Amino acid sequence: MSVMVVRKKVTRKWEKLPGRNTFCCDGRVMMARQKGIFYLTLFLILGTCTLFFAFECRYLAVQLSPAIPVFAAMLFLFSMATLLRTSFSDPGVIPRALPDEAAFIEMEIEATNGAVPQGQRPPPRIKNFQINNQIVKLKYCYTCKIFRPPRASHCSICDNCVERFDHHCPWVGNCVGKRNYRYFYLFILSLSLLTIYVFAFNIVYVALKSLKIGFLETLKETPGTVLEVLICFFTLWSVVGLTGFHTFLVALNQTTNEDIKGSWTGKNRVQNPYSHGNIVKNCCEVLCGPLPPSVLDRRGILPLEESGSRPPSTQETNSSLLPQSPAPTEHLNSNEMPEDNSTPEEMPPPEPPEPPQDATEAEK
Repeated sequence: MSVMVVRKKVTRKWEKLPGRNTFCCDGRVMMARQKGIFYLTLFLILGTCTLFFAFECRYLAVQLSPAIPVFAAMLFLFSMATLLRTSFSDPGVIPRALPDEAAFIEMEIEATNGAVPQGQRPPPRIKNFQINNQIVKLKYCYTCKIFRPPRASHCSICDNCVERFDHHCPWVGNCVGKRNYRYFYLFILSLSLLTIYVFAFNIVYVALKSLKIGFLETLKETPGTVLEVLICFFTLWSVVGLTGFHTFLVALNQTTNEDIKGSWTGKNRVQNPYSHGNIVKNCCEVLCGPLPPSVLDRRGILPLEESGSRPPSTQETNSSLLPQSPAPTEHLNSNEMPEDNSTPEEMPPPEPPEPPQDATEAEK
């Protein structure tokens, strides 16, 4: 007799996570929902490099050096690897408070602030935290129901609080935070070098071809090269400028969010408590420091109570799979038939007759 095995449906935590993120590969890939500009980034990089490897690289490898396509391939692969690592990873999303935790935090806030009279605005929900002998304010997030850690902020696009939030970058299709900032910086740095490299050798290619057939004939014969030069020219300024800006931030151990808000350069002239006062130390901490693990546990299994449905037990599963057969009966003769002493449900037992009223009074 064959036995069928039923696998219980497992509910992963990423399926129930709040926020506006999309997940692929069973929770291994995490991105924002708006991915249109990310696909444009892939198209520009892949398209430009494909044209460069297909036309200019072969000519330059023969005329100048075979190391030109090799170095271009290394830059291309490194740029793509850091781009995908930035786009597909958890930037440092902070889990939201559970209902019990949120209720406890609300009780703490009410106990601290006291009852607020009706019509008055409640005081801001802020906690003071000391870092390097300097007071830093921890703000309360009304969406996630938590006091955000230092340097964390809530992304309005992904609807999540991100640790050491830098900014939301639509070009990589993800937030940039504590867990993927170094990969983002390496991506824009390698992309700047790749853009300069392709642009420069496109100019060299046009110059070499122009010496043989003329400049106008070269432009007519190589429309792909003209397209590459235009893409690289307009991309160069923005990518190189962005790399320079983030190099400045890394040297100061500062984020884009803090720079825009003027957290350490405002009217108060508060000193950055996270800076070591040394460019090398700041760069080592931001780019080479230990990478914290993700606290989301995206691929963890939810308990049965939280998954929304209780899978059947082993006995229920086996009994539902086996064919239902009528219960066996034994053939009894008339002498062996048991007496049926049960009373039918339709006929209630007879009630005893009430004694007459005269007899009752006589007894009294």
